[in-house]
Amino acid sequence: MALTQQQRDEKRRAKAERLQEEDLRLKVRPGTKQALLELMEWAGIEEQGEAMTLMIHHLHGLGPGGALPLLEPPHHEITVSPSVARKLELFKARENRRLGCDIE
Repeated sequence: MALTQQQRDEKRRAKAERLQEEDLRLKVRPGTKQALLELMEWAGIEEQGEAMTLMIHHLHGLGPGGALPLLEPPHHEITVSPSVARKLELFKARENRRLGCDIE
């Protein structure tokens, strides 16, 4: 005889409790989602949870020396071209004059 929905839910909850499973939620932007989908495609993985679990375990397996460099957030360098710097200086000078400031 087939289990009812309530029985299936209870069985699933009991298994999750026995295995000490916990939900981890992750909000991502489109670029991160796309990167995950590409990683999953490369590895032939269909479940996002499985892909993230494997990545966590493989990263952990690298140890602190291998994992820490991969966990550093990217640092974006902003470079202002000379022409943009000049326009900003002109804007600053005009605003100072408009506001009656003598600040450089």
